[in-house]
Amino acid sequence: MRVAIVGGGWAGLAAAVELAAAGTRVTVLEAAKQLGGRARSVTLSGQRQRLDNGQHILIGAYRETLRLMQQVGVAPARVLHRLPLQVSFPGCRPRPFRLRLRRLPAPWNLAAGLLAARGASFAEKIGAARFMRFLQNNGYRIADDCSVAALLDRHQQHGNLRRYLWETLCLAALNTAPEDASAQIFLNTLRDSLGGGPAATDLLLPAVDLDQLFAVAAAAFIRARGGEIRLRTRVEAIDDGFSIAGERYDAIVVAVDPTHAATLLAPHPATASVAQLLADYRFEPIGTVYCAYPPELRLPFPMLGLAAQDDGQIGQWVFDRGTLCGTPGLMAFVLSGHGAWEALDNQALVAALDGELATTLQRTLPTVVWQQVIRERRATFSCRPGLRRPSARSARTGLWLAGDYVCADYPATLEAAVRSGVTAARGILRSA
Repeated sequence: MRVAIVGGGWAGLAAAVELAAAGTRVTVLEAAKQLGGRARSVTLSGQRQRLDNGQHILIGAYRETLRLMQQVGVAPARVLHRLPLQVSFPGCRPRPFRLRLRRLPAPWNLAAGLLAARGASFAEKIGAARFMRFLQNNGYRIADDCSVAALLDRHQQHGNLRRYLWETLCLAALNTAPEDASAQIFLNTLRDSLGGGPAATDLLLPAVDLDQLFAVAAAAFIRARGGEIRLRTRVEAIDDGFSIAGERYDAIVVAVDPTHAATLLAPHPATASVAQLLADYRFEPIGTVYCAYPPELRLPFPMLGLAAQDDGQIGQWVFDRGTLCGTPGLMAFVLSGHGAWEALDNQALVAALDGELATTLQRTLPTVVWQQVIRERRATFSCRPGLRRPSARSARTGLWLAGDYVCADYPATLEAAVRSGVTAARGILRSA
């Protein structure tokens, strides 16, 4: 059996690895000059070093991602820093906010973390504990989906715990503002992280370029089993005979972004409705701002929240790439979802983030040596209440879908992409 994988991002590579491991001949067709999709490393003009196109975060609950990394020969302990979840906003006033989870079974991990949290009132802690107990008793399910903000209002989640824990986790996981984000999808992420095993909430921060986490090893794994990787090969159409560029395949996995997928699916009557569904998706941006300071600048923790004293807040998180990746002084600022940052030009954006980092650290910072701004304007689908998601098996026999938007339980994350690829591959193997 020959299977074509259209798209060489993490979803397509996951499908290809799963199929290749089962002895299936796969051909990965990727339009770009490199694999990895939105989780890749790039060499930017004027820079001597490679940078990631975004600062990605994994967590201990990403079991399929970690499994496939090991399957292709990547040892997670070698390429990922594993740290207990810590949400730290040292610059917020009147007191810094800090919550750190211990590796305890749920719900004791959160209970102990809340008890020791700084910057939140006792009443807020009790309210958060009640909220989590309600979620656990109801299996992290709600009768009707609503926004995260509406859910938090309903359960009287206010103050610093709302702002720096629940809303922060929502924006980080769903890349959608709490006022617009799906409460049910947010609860699914809480179920598998805060409600998971002792290590499920651990932060897994890349210690190497994103390419080295999965894509490079996955390509070698596929080739070693007779598969092919074809870069700079954009697929514009899939004909009735499953032929692409004159080659016939027994099955095809469409593992591209929703917009491109809609173009490929629209011409065939069996998949026209799914194409329309995907064509109506809205998207959220992600900005990553790299600022290189002198090498002596370090953060007290590899990942810090930025907190300003007014409503003009621009930044959200800053990562110390020196501690993480061995590039001293390099800071990566992350901007998730729509916000005021989009209206700023690169120079103004860097200046704003530099000022917020100085406020957070309560010190004067050295001059930025160089900077690089990466804007992904359509980084993820907008994860809104009641959003309809397609299934991996399409109505056209032999054609399957993969991509983070296919994994109905999860937002647009690496784990969602990997799970969707695995699901498509296993479906093909079962139907063979």
